[in-house]
Amino acid sequence: MARPRPPRRRPNKTLAAFCGVAVVLVAAWCYGLITFANSIPKYVEDPDRQTDVIVVLTGGSGRLETGLDLLQADMAEMLFVSGVYQGIDVNYLLTLFREDPDHLAARVEIGNAVDTRGNASETAEWASQRNVQSVRLVTAAYHMPRSMLELAHAMPNMRLIANPVFPDHVKEQWWRWPGTAGLVIKEYNKYLLVWLRHFAANMIAIVSVP
Repeated sequence: MARPRPPRRRPNKTLAAFCGVAVVLVAAWCYGLITFANSIPKYVEDPDRQTDVIVVLTGGSGRLETGLDLLQADMAEMLFVSGVYQGIDVNYLLTLFREDPDHLAARVEIGNAVDTRGNASETAEWASQRNVQSVRLVTAAYHMPRSMLELAHAMPNMRLIANPVFPDHVKEQWWRWPGTAGLVIKEYNKYLLVWLRHFAANMIAIVSVP
């Protein structure tokens, strides 16, 4: 006598749904990473356009030198350096880069932010006190998308011009270099968190409107 076949186990619908969502999220993350990497600037935007001020976000090589070169070329009247450690004054900063303190000190001011969000908030406060309408932003190319996102949120009516710096250790074909790939992925994840924070803040603001 043939034994009855055991009933077939139905696939766990919850597990299948979870796997489907996970696949969609991973695909969306990968697509976003490629889009983000393509948004990293490869050249300086509007290199000849003057702005009210130059803003340098410190934290990487070449940024301060680029900002001071732009100031000496009279691309703006003022230079604001956001993110310099407390206790460093303008004259010392200029001396470090072999500039003439007597000539440039009156045109340079410094802040003390510790992260990109802080850069944006202190730059917005500094600019609002001086009726600034346009900013040339100097930071590393890979850091530019997140920096522009933060500054545009903090100063929605400000004209922002990206002036990226291209560090030697960051390769253009980022996917071929593990170090650069890790840097781009890390920066993309930070960018996503900033975007989500701004999106949530905007939704809360909309819901709060009577």
